[in-house]
Amino acid sequence: MNIRKIKNIYKSKPVIDGAGVQLKRAFGYYEKPLFDPFLLMDDFRSSDPEKYKNGFPFHPHRGIETITYILKGSVEHQDSMGNKGIISTGDVQWMTAGSGIVHQEMPQVNKSKKLEGFQIWVNLPSSHKMMAPRYQDIKAKDIPEIKINDGVKIKIICGSINQVKGPVENIIINPSFFDITIDSNIKYAHAAKIEDTVFIYVIKGEVHFSENGNSDYLYKDSLLKNETLVLFDKGENIIMHAGKKGARLLYLSGKPLREPIVWKGPIVMNTEDEIRTAFEEYNNGSFVK
Repeated sequence: MNIRKIKNIYKSKPVIDGAGVQLKRAFGYYEKPLFDPFLLMDDFRSSDPEKYKNGFPFHPHRGIETITYILKGSVEHQDSMGNKGIISTGDVQWMTAGSGIVHQEMPQVNKSKKLEGFQIWVNLPSSHKMMAPRYQDIKAKDIPEIKINDGVKIKIICGSINQVKGPVENIIINPSFFDITIDSNIKYAHAAKIEDTVFIYVIKGEVHFSENGNSDYLYKDSLLKNETLVLFDKGENIIMHAGKKGARLLYLSGKPLREPIVWKGPIVMNTEDEIRTAFEEYNNGSFVK
């Protein structure tokens, strides 16, 4: 069994983005070569509306895709093409900005005051940077959940496990996105695509990732907890052992692009000239195609 070893471990760090939203960033601009084709991951779980209510007013994107996954609460979105809607508990929005879109994402304050969700940015290859923008809005009821033996449940957002496919389809980097729940002291071996970039973000409980398949994992200092991200080296399998509290994990993988990345704010292209053109078009009103 070719087990993937841990390459790096990251702890999410507080940042302020949008119109003053306080969130945690798992990785971003400075780690981009390591996570190719992924660019950024934000964790915006909060029970204090003052930290999130101002949201993300209208701003442009070009050259990327954004994935928004809501665990609790809701976010209203609206864009320059006239699209408008609500992403609510359990829903996913996979937005392909492509050639350019101007949109806003505004959190809604409900009675519980809780908003829990994540956003991941995914790079597009040079051949698709200027593709037509599109949305895949996925409701919670349309995301299949499977059981792997006793003690492991997986929501399949994108990709497939045991011939069960997620509802997000036709994504250029052929990614996988799973929401994995593992019961207390349960071991789970997941088969990963051997050449993919793979990372896991812990969102609940505690977990250990074995590099040899053994089960002697319940040493306190080896358990990784909430707001911890693990980036893996190449390989075929990832061995997960949940601790006494069980674990909930977000699993993402995708095919590396291995292309130049020039990134300025919400625009990610391959050259400085492309970045310059994007902002000139945004300023003169020709950004949206």
